[in-house]
Parts: sequence; C-alpha cells; structure tokens
Amino acid sequence: MFYSNYPRIVIGGLSGDSGKSMISCGLLASLVDRGMNTAAFKKGPDYIDAAWLSLASTNPARNLDTYLMGYPTVKRSFLNNAVNNGLNVIEGNRGVFDGGDSRGTHSTAELAKLLQSPVILVLDISKVTRTAAAVVLGCIKLDPQLNIAGIVLNNVAGERHASITKNAIEEISSIPVIGLVPKLEDRFHLPSRHLGLITPVEFERGESLINDLKTIVEDYVDISKIIKIAQTASILEGKDKAHTENEFEEDELEKVKIGYFKDQSFSFYYPENLELLTKAGAELTQISSTSHIALQELEKLDALYIGGGFPETNITQISLNRDLMVSLKSLVEDGLPVYAECGGLMYLADSLEWRGTEYPLTGILPISIKMYNKPQGHGYSEVIVDKENPFFETGAVLKGHEFHYSKIYECDPEVKSSFSVSRGTGCFNKRDGLVYKNVLASYFHTHALATPEWVTGMIKCARKYHNLKKSFSSVELI
Repeated sequence: MFYSNYPRIVIGGLSGDSGKSMISCGLLASLVDRGMNTAAFKKGPDYIDAAWLSLASTNPARNLDTYLMGYPTVKRSFLNNAVNNGLNVIEGNRGVFDGGDSRGTHSTAELAKLLQSPVILVLDISKVTRTAAAVVLGCIKLDPQLNIAGIVLNNVAGERHASITKNAIEEISSIPVIGLVPKLEDRFHLPSRHLGLITPVEFERGESLINDLKTIVEDYVDISKIIKIAQTASILEGKDKAHTENEFEEDELEKVKIGYFKDQSFSFYYPENLELLTKAGAELTQISSTSHIALQELEKLDALYIGGGFPETNITQISLNRDLMVSLKSLVEDGLPVYAECGGLMYLADSLEWRGTEYPLTGILPISIKMYNKPQGHGYSEVIVDKENPFFETGAVLKGHEFHYSKIYECDPEVKSSFSVSRGTGCFNKRDGLVYKNVLASYFHTHALATPEWVTGMIKCARKYHNLKKSFSSVELI
C-alpha cells in the first residue's frame, strides 16, 4: 500500500452553466503560469470540457466516471494520473448532487467523497442575495459528509450585491466566500453549441481565451486560499502504483499499425483509449479526414479507428476528399478492420443531409444520415452484444455513452447490427453496432477503462489482418 496527499480540489456548481469550466480553466492556467505542476480531471463522459481543461493545464485531462468505470477504477485512475507536488483540479458536471437517480448516485458529490476531496462551490447569484445562503445551507444539510470548503460567487452585479450575499453566506454557513466574479462580457465566455461547449480545435481564439480566463480568476478569486484548501485534502490510500496500471502488457510480437482520424472534425478520443492501444502493441498514426492520403500509406495500416466529433461543421471539405474515401472503401472490401464511433459512423454512411444539402460520403455502410436541431440520443448507454462482429465476443455487456444530433433516416433492410440497446437510443429500433465485413460502427462511445475488451478486440483484429497481409505478400514473392 502507499499513502499520499495529492493536493486536490473539486469545482462543483448547482447546475450546468454555473461557471465551473470558467473557474477550472482559469485556475489551471494561473497555476501553470506560476510554475506549479497540475493535473486536470473531468467528472463524467465529457470530451469537450476535458479538451478545454487539457488546453488550460497543458496536459491531457482525464475523465472520472463512476457509472462507466466503477468506483475502484475511478480511484485508481486518479491515483495513476494525479500530481503529488502540485495541485489537482477536478471539474464536476451539472449540479453537485445530480446523479443517475433521486439519491444522486454517480454525482459530483459522490466522486468528491470517493476521492476525499474538498469542494469549491460556484454559485450563480444572478438576481439573488440572502437566498444564496439558503442554497448553501441546503447543500450542507443534504449531505453533511460532503466537504464544501469554499464558495465562488459568479455573476455579481456590484459591490452591494457582493457584500450582502457574501456576508449572508458566511454568517449562516461559516463557509468562506473566496471569489466574487462579476458579470462578464460575452467574449469572456467559453463558446457553446448544442448542449455544451465548442471544441478548442474549432475555436481560433482558444489560447487567448484561456489567458483571459486566467486573468479573470487571478483578479476575482483568491487562488492562494484555493491552494491552501486543496492542501487540506486527506491522505489517500491506494495500491502500489506498479499494480494499479491497466493489465494490458505489450507482447514481443511485431507491432500493428493502427490509424485514427484526428482533426478539427474528429477529436473525440479519451487519452486512455490511445495509450492502452499503444501499450498493447499498436503503433498509432494520425490521419486527417480532409488531407490527401496516398493509398500506399493507408495500405500500411492494420486497422483504423474513427472517433466522434462534429463532421457536419466541416462537411464540404470532408466530402470533397474523395481520394481518401475511395481508398478506404477499397481497403474495407479487402478486409481492413475499422472501428467507428458516432462521427465515425456518419463518415462511413452513403450521405449526410445537413441544412437542406446532401453530402456524399464513403458509402461503406448502406445508410443515409440527417442532422436535426434536437438531440436524437443523449446520455449513458448500455448494450448487449448479441450478434457476431469483428471486435467483441457475443454475450458481452458494454457500458458507454451517446450524444448525437444525427439520425439514420434511410437504411438498407439487409444491414446487420450486433448490439441490443438496453439503455439509450442507438441507431434504430433499439439496435446499434452496424457490421459490414470487418467494420463495426455505432453511436456508442467507449472508454477503455470501462470496456477493456475494446482494446483486446482492436489489437486482435489488427493482428489478424496484419498476418493476413503478410501471408499474401509471401505468396506473391513465391
């Protein structure tokens, strides 16, 4: 066993859009500017907030999701990635007590208690004063075990507003108010779209905005108090780090080459997914969906991973890159394994209709997809693998999540699916996991710590295809 302090803080709020991301990003950027070691974490299955936290902390942010991964795995992930000689910032999601049921299971509060972390509560006090104290008192009464150690007031209208609210909270709760952030101009807000933020890779002003948030937090929040609160976190007990790494061990076989789309349109990848593929024996290659890729380069791949994102925002450039699409379709016919999630599923379709225009895509899957103004699937997913497919054993139960504004509106009746959806929406009729040759595509997003069999399946398929190519090469030489 080992014991370590890991100075840490959870940034929580009463709802979405309370200011958690602003405070978390600004705080991280300020700590980095001071020369402190930082590690950033995001509660829940969130690619975009984690991307902003990564930009602010200059290191990959990790997701901590007790529903997907289970409590022991979340704790191990934190211990494996936290810094001991700096500060760890964990951004919550939604309201601090909001979870999967009326008891708040899998909430930010439960995560904070699991990690024995103090909580900084960000309160939007628009048009309220003393009522904010009642809210704080309610949070204390609802769960006395939650260590709410400081309050940051957001959207403060002026000195009188700040004074009345601060005094009321501190008199009633004895919790110190350590930040008074005024109402800010729109240019200081993190850019949003749909139900969340725009990804940093799509936002030209990303780094300058992070610098602006750093200045705001430095001007209006007592960072020295946050550091002191983080340092009061109790010592965490865990297994020796050597035994907490994921069980995947690289073998002595020749590495397999796995490509993955990574650009402005396809950016939804958990760091662990890529890291564990590498650890299991993969050599990873980034591919842009809008750049010309020679067929000879694609032929070197043993598998392809197409993650999620927002392909519709760059659909004209994607659809014009016909060489890549034609080459990929040819390789799929030859047996190239392809694993595609959400945006990747869209890329493999015949076409995508967006804003009244239909754009041709790869045509690998006999489906047509349309973008809608409202979510067509949103939240956690659970599927049962009930049909044969290249990547998962039948009978497996997989936990993941989905978030898509697109929907399949035309589909060849002969298309095969391998997942029965027990929670979530999927592709259609409670089915997901479309299969064609060695392709598996779904709206289901996978986290490797939650679904370790995904890594096994990827490597297995890549190895099989790699050996098949070698055998063909040997025959040609003879």
